[in-house]
Amino acid sequence: MRRSSVTHTRYDHHMPHLVVDAMNVIGTRPNGWWRERDGALRLLLARLQQHAHAAGDEVTLVADGRPLGDLPEGIHGGVTVLYAARGGRNAADDRIADLVQTHSDPASLTVITSDRELSARVRVAGAPVRGARWLLEQLDALDARE
Repeated sequence: MRRSSVTHTRYDHHMPHLVVDAMNVIGTRPNGWWRERDGALRLLLARLQQHAHAAGDEVTLVADGRPLGDLPEGIHGGVTVLYAARGGRNAADDRIADLVQTHSDPASLTVITSDRELSARVRVAGAPVRGARWLLEQLDALDARE
């Protein structure tokens, strides 16, 4: 399994750390994202960067597929980008579950997904879950303020 060299250090225990299931959030709205999957990922990243900056949240975005050439694993504008460690069904879900299970304080993470199976897995490991629609509402509210 491919491991990221990115570490997840928390400097402020009051600062939320969102772990976002990218394709689950992207797939929540039928806006044609499937025609430009890479563009949809870049758009979500840009919106999460705005959110992280405005709210002060730590954000990790976990995506399926191979890393985009211009978007390798690492920190991009304040958001940590990770990719599934393998291909296939539930690959990003496994990466998220592994991240939660190996984190020193899983309760400090909030996983953003509407996937029931992934939600159950991370809750058992100690992380709370919020749905994809909740995050999109937060991002929409931020867009409306700008």
